[in-house]
Amino acid sequence: MNTPVLSVRDLVIDFEGRPAQPALVQGVNFDVLPGQSVALIGESGCGKTLTSLAILGLLPPRMRVASGSIVLGGVDVLRASERKLRDLRGRTIGAIFQEPMSSLNPTMTVGDQIGESRRLHLGESRRSARVKAVELLDRVGIPNAGERARAYPHELSGGMQQRVMIAAAIACDPAIVLADEPTTALDATVQADILQLLEDLRKDLGLGILFVTHDLGVVADFCEQVVVMYAGHVVERAGTDALFGTPRHPYTEALLGAVPQAGRARTMLSVVPGRVPPSGSLPEGCRFRPRCGYALEPCRHAQHGNTSDVHFTFCDRVADGDLVLGSKS
Repeated sequence: MNTPVLSVRDLVIDFEGRPAQPALVQGVNFDVLPGQSVALIGESGCGKTLTSLAILGLLPPRMRVASGSIVLGGVDVLRASERKLRDLRGRTIGAIFQEPMSSLNPTMTVGDQIGESRRLHLGESRRSARVKAVELLDRVGIPNAGERARAYPHELSGGMQQRVMIAAAIACDPAIVLADEPTTALDATVQADILQLLEDLRKDLGLGILFVTHDLGVVADFCEQVVVMYAGHVVERAGTDALFGTPRHPYTEALLGAVPQAGRARTMLSVVPGRVPPSGSLPEGCRFRPRCGYALEPCRHAQHGNTSDVHFTFCDRVADGDLVLGSKS
């Protein structure tokens, strides 16, 4: 069995100095194996981005990992020094964000930005790093790579900027790439090209990919495993086919029911009532209970779910066999 390139266990994130306030993220568990694509999904406010930032060691001020572990490439992120974390970022894990113009430096050419990572992490000369940058731009499908390497970010289209971000993310041959909504700002045609590029790189380089997204269509086409988060908890975790075919948590079923289906014109989409509760006003028991059409009195008590690594569900009624959901079709 392959050793995970990323292993997250019992992750808890909270505010420093506020012990009475519920945790922002709690009990998050998942792995990413070499060459595997894993999706982290859920509505805004469910904890996906905080989990991603914790993996990178970049949590905002006043937030902290209260307990749990994050092992990245064999290194315990939570015990690593800041110098070791800087080595991990870029060398072991690359990152692709949803808005490239917010991530790329407008004062540097794209070739220098890609090459900078290799100079810092691999000790290459400026000349060698520039040559490699051109090779990487060519690899991610940018035409006239030598000329484009001398361009500034504002001189490139949105699709090309995102390809530059991907080239920078894989510049030092990392074991895993964290892709946080990498296609949200792109039109549908460019989105498809970027996703195909990531899929090709995953297969060619054996990259593990953690894909943070709202787009369930992308998840169905691109990812092998899915981790569903709600209000800071993982509520379901399974293989993509199993989760889309037979969702077991009411929240997952509700998300899938809200996705438009091809060939079903003039059909009213299902709506999930309400919104994700803020961390300061979480309901007692199951956090999804106020929005759940299956909720009963037992749901007011703390939930534990099953212990399966194959198809985990954070719902005691499902775990006890009291509730079996039908897939939405």
